[in-house]
Amino acid sequence: MSTAQNQSAKSSLPPLTAGPHSKRLGLISIVACFGGLLFGYDTGVANGAEGPMAAELGLDLLQVGVVISSLVFAAAVGALLMGQISDAWGRRKTIIMLAVMFFLGTLLVIFSPAGPEPGTFSPAGFSVLVAGRIMLGLAVGGASTVVPVYLAELAPYEIRGSITGRNELAIVSGQLAAFVMNAIIGTALGGSVDGVWRIMFAICALPAVALFFGMLRMPESPRWLVEKRRYADALRVLKTVRSPERALAEVHEIEIVAAEEKRNNKPVGLKAILANKWLLRIIVIGIGVSMTQQLTGINSIMYYGTRVLEESGMSEQQAVLANIAFGVVAVIGGVIALRNMDRMDRRKTFLIGLSLTTTCHLLVAFAGMLLPVGNPIRPIVILILVVAFVMSMQTFLNVAVWVWLAEIFPLHMRGLGIGISVFFGWGTNGVLALFFPSLVSGVGITGCFFIFAGVGALALLFVATQVPETRGRSLEALEEDVSTGAIYQVKAPVGA
Repeated sequence: MSTAQNQSAKSSLPPLTAGPHSKRLGLISIVACFGGLLFGYDTGVANGAEGPMAAELGLDLLQVGVVISSLVFAAAVGALLMGQISDAWGRRKTIIMLAVMFFLGTLLVIFSPAGPEPGTFSPAGFSVLVAGRIMLGLAVGGASTVVPVYLAELAPYEIRGSITGRNELAIVSGQLAAFVMNAIIGTALGGSVDGVWRIMFAICALPAVALFFGMLRMPESPRWLVEKRRYADALRVLKTVRSPERALAEVHEIEIVAAEEKRNNKPVGLKAILANKWLLRIIVIGIGVSMTQQLTGINSIMYYGTRVLEESGMSEQQAVLANIAFGVVAVIGGVIALRNMDRMDRRKTFLIGLSLTTTCHLLVAFAGMLLPVGNPIRPIVILILVVAFVMSMQTFLNVAVWVWLAEIFPLHMRGLGIGISVFFGWGTNGVLALFFPSLVSGVGITGCFFIFAGVGALALLFVATQVPETRGRSLEALEEDVSTGAIYQVKAPVGA
């Protein structure tokens, strides 16, 4: 689509107005973001729970890595499967199913049987625990793809970034909640209660119940309804989250795109990707963006932050308490990111974020090298630098990445496209989760963060040369640009 056509498409839509429909959109985003909250809690709860869990169940380092990474590898599969399921079955129904999976996975984890004596390994208990983590992983992966797409398809393009980005804020809020609850439960109960880690895991059953009952009252994505040619249903949904005039105009715009695809008999899903070099290219770029996010090492900190702090010289209790700082700055960064999401280009945000995170990696590595173990300021300096890394990541990268992935793919392959991209992201995350404890033990903090810095430099080059801009255009305008390759000639949105 040319710039003139793009401007015309934008100007044909009536402006946004305040009213009950705005509040309805806000409510929908809050309910859907319980999926993000569960994502965050289930990935963050292990950071603090893994120590007591390993002690009670007699797990060695590799077995701990299996327990942690089983969720992540399952999330890769869940992202791929649930994206396709949501394309066929609907975003809303898929999210309801995910709520059930979150609940069932939690039950398996908290009722994993221990060995005959505390600290003795139980093969049955280990199997049930891993099965529960796999169930949670499938749900986490599904939530990471379906919830952002659901929000992006409901939001008007003018505020799509801030609406979709709320899910990432919910994720880091869930991680913060996990860190805080772990600290409270660990400090209050400590070693006085057997199975304290089970209590930490059990808490995430509550938002699963809230997500299930909340989504029963939420609407389906109007764009998915149009894709299924349910135009009247789509208009009815849009009228609850837009003014009547805006709803009619948006449905008309979506219908035009859907009718053109039908008239040209265009393939959909995987066939469309393989038949169009531009769609194949955007899939490859999506994979790169998703992997770049994980290769910063952010989730290694969110899963094993206490282990990193202990390696820096803190005691176990100090590390658990200090770990809360990661969650706090992640939420603060998420709030700042939401404020800037509809004001700054996605590409610019990526480049600033990668520059900052790579700088933090280098500083942590040099601090670990120059400050010997036993130096009293070593843990304080490393804590400050890792906090700065998490803040940079959340302010400039995490929210923007999920928003970009939710809006870049055309409607007919959106669930599949984000599913494939996030599959590779979660796979990368899983490899790091599995081997990070051994990596820290082998090369120390210095070696780990030098590796992250090298990857960050390559990621900067990739974003600068390959990633297209998406801010400020409707999903329908983006669909045309992506499908024809025009998006690579449009470096910035009109009016940016």
